[in-house]
Parts: sequence; structure tokens; C-alpha cells
Amino acid sequence: MDLFKLDGDVALVTGAGSGIGQALGALTVAVNNAGIAGSEPAETMPLETWQKVHEVNVAGVFLSCQAEARKMLARGKGSIINIASMSGTIVNRGLTQAHYNSSKAAVIHMSKSLAMEWADRGLRVNVVSPGYTLTPMNKRPEVAEEVKIFKRDTPMGRMAAPEEMVGPTVFLASRASSFVTGLDLIVDGGYVCW
Repeated sequence: MDLFKLDGDVALVTGAGSGIGQALGALTVAVNNAGIAGSEPAETMPLETWQKVHEVNVAGVFLSCQAEARKMLARGKGSIINIASMSGTIVNRGLTQAHYNSSKAAVIHMSKSLAMEWADRGLRVNVVSPGYTLTPMNKRPEVAEEVKIFKRDTPMGRMAAPEEMVGPTVFLASRASSFVTGLDLIVDGGYVCW
């Protein structure tokens, strides 16, 4: 499997489809993982902060889907997996991140809309929504107390390892999920059960 990393440059994303096609041939699977976050009370959040989060998290994913779909629809098959977050389904207790939560909700709903639009043309679109995950961002000393709360509030009593997102993503990319489209697969250790 070959991977291409595109860091949010609109020209790069929109031009990626042809570059990938030239390098590899047919594009059959794409995983879009765009995300920035932050903690800021809604009543004092500058509009620019809101817009930047939505530009990266929503527009970045949309532009990627658009470029990928052009290739896949021409072939009559493909699978797009967008990475969202459990925060697109629930509100994280105690976290001031309305901009992030709403952006991930938009990714989930956009993915379902695209799934409906492209299903009869052979293109599946699904979502993996991770719960609290032990990424470098969550290993910083300044968030140690929050991490304890995340673990305590997750029914499985821990955070996910990043590698635990691989299996769900591979499932959605594979023939094992050939009749699955429009799904938001929440991988959260049971957090949204509350």
C-alpha cells in the first residue's frame, strides 16, 4: 500500500488526484484525516479561530473527497474513509471546543450525504470516529490531569492506542464491508454509551 500525505494546501489537494493516478494508476481507497483543535470558550472565540478549524477539518476533507471521487466514480468503484471524532456525536464533558465538535459533526453528516449521493455509482463513503486516543498531544505534561479524567470516564478504563484505529479503517477499506456505506464507526471504548 502506498500512502500520500497532503498538508491542507488547496492546490495540492485538488491536484493530488492526477498526481496519484500518474504515480500509482487507479485510486481505490482514500483515508482523509484532517484535524486541528483547541480549547476556547465560545463567548470569546474570535470568528477567525472558528473559521480556521472549519476550513481545515471540514473543507479540507470535502476537497479531498471531491478529488478522490472524480477518480473513483470514473472507475465505478472505490472506498473513502473520513476520520472524524466521537466529538461529532457527543459533547465532551468539560471541554470548551464548540468549533472542533461542530466541525467533526459536519464531517460525519457530509460523509453520509456523499455516501447517499455516490452509492449507486459504486463509491462507498464511511467514517471512523475515534474516542480519546493516546497521541503525542495527549502525552504532554500539561494535560496529564485531563487524561486521567478521559480514562476514568471511558467504560474500558483507558484511552485507545493510535494503532487501534487501523483495524476499523482497514475493515471499511476492504471487501469485508462491501455493503457498508454512510456508517459512522465510533471507536471509543464505550465512551458514547453514557
